[in-house]
Amino acid sequence: MIKIIIAGGDEAGRGAVIGPLVVSVVAIKKSREKKLSDVGVRDSKLLTRKRREFLYDEIGSLAEEIKVYKIEPAEINSAMASKISLNELEAVHFAKLIDALSSPIRRVYLDSPDVIPEKFGMRIKMVSSKPLKINRIRHKAESGAIKIFSEHKADSIYPVTSAASIIAKVVRDRSIDRIQDKIGIEIGSGYPSDMKTVNAIRENLASKTFMCNTREMWMTLKNIKQMKISEFLEGAKAPKLKYADKNQESLAD
Repeated sequence: MIKIIIAGGDEAGRGAVIGPLVVSVVAIKKSREKKLSDVGVRDSKLLTRKRREFLYDEIGSLAEEIKVYKIEPAEINSAMASKISLNELEAVHFAKLIDALSSPIRRVYLDSPDVIPEKFGMRIKMVSSKPLKINRIRHKAESGAIKIFSEHKADSIYPVTSAASIIAKVVRDRSIDRIQDKIGIEIGSGYPSDMKTVNAIRENLASKTFMCNTREMWMTLKNIKQMKISEFLEGAKAPKLKYADKNQESLAD
């Protein structure tokens, strides 16, 4: 019997201003996919941290392979200074994770950040060393090509993508914990919608140890620096926050 192996890819921390953007790919036998749903795997945003931690181990026991990469703030800042969008940077690292899989993957289901979802798949195809065929895009497929399904809200549709979202979220949560322990400052979730995060930034702008953990190139951070906290948190009076690149807008995880 041929063992079909599929994979899912997702990220955590895209909309954050502190900490890494974590990308994750989970590969699993197709025959085990239902077990992911059976143990409660779903979009990480719908789960408590305690539940995600539990499922992290469950996913590890069911998966053939798990690949993770943390895109640290320094790399994000450097990319943005070079006019590389977050979508492009994310695609490069998803390509690297897919290339690193040793299992014979048939399909990969990715949560796409691009307005046109298939465009994200094409970004990955352009830098991957493996033959890829993007679903819904007409192009000559190479022999043995991996089919890429790049879709909006894939983490809510495909259990294997939900699994990747949980892995990425747990890794990011743990990274935030390590940052707090290292600098001795409570930073909250790291998202600009979090008052603890905003307060931490405003109070530590002069600290190089603190600021090296932030995405300094983001317009969001510039707004925090310039505005009073009360103005920033009062959406009706504060100007609409924008990221430096239109492709970088994202809801918090």
